[in-house]
Amino acid sequence: MSQIFGLFPTPVMRVEKLLDGERVAAVVAEIENTTTLANAFSDRLSHTPVAAADTSALFTSLGALALPKVTEFGEVLFGEPLAWQIKEIWVNVLEPGGRQAIHTHANSFVSGVFYLTSPDPSARLVFHRSLGGSGFIFGNNNPNARINQFNGGKWMVPEIGAGDLVMFPSYLLHEVPVNQGERRITIAFNAIPDRLDNFGYAIRFA
Repeated sequence: MSQIFGLFPTPVMRVEKLLDGERVAAVVAEIENTTTLANAFSDRLSHTPVAAADTSALFTSLGALALPKVTEFGEVLFGEPLAWQIKEIWVNVLEPGGRQAIHTHANSFVSGVFYLTSPDPSARLVFHRSLGGSGFIFGNNNPNARINQFNGGKWMVPEIGAGDLVMFPSYLLHEVPVNQGERRITIAFNAIPDRLDNFGYAIRFA
């Protein structure tokens, strides 16, 4: 009998319909006339300035809604239920033809994305295996190879809809490919725990 174990897997959490349709419509209406800044890599992508979660009633309410799920996800990452806070939050607007370059989120441990629109399949979030990681130098990518979670270099969120929340470790490389559909609107955030304790070497975060 043969067994295969998923050794040291990277968790990604999807919370389906955390925002119901009415709440999604209200949030979209509230941010519709918000001023955004152009992205440095794509003129079809813009963002609001990164802000603290308590800078607006909207961000505060979304942060409060996300925090129990952040705590749940954080327990998977660190093995215990810690006290978390949403450190920063912002709006992303991706127009048709726009893309978001591959990147990670610094100075945080959990990153999340609220979806306010159902993205076109072309513009779903794509995660990448770490560059220069522990994979073989010479791979086996050809038409006969069956790509799976062990040999693939990237993974696309298979299904996502308006109202969903996706969370992942902040170090995980991710991007949004060229949007071949309609406008894609999301609200992203970064979260940190109050402290981490590694065999007595403890650090606290403000």
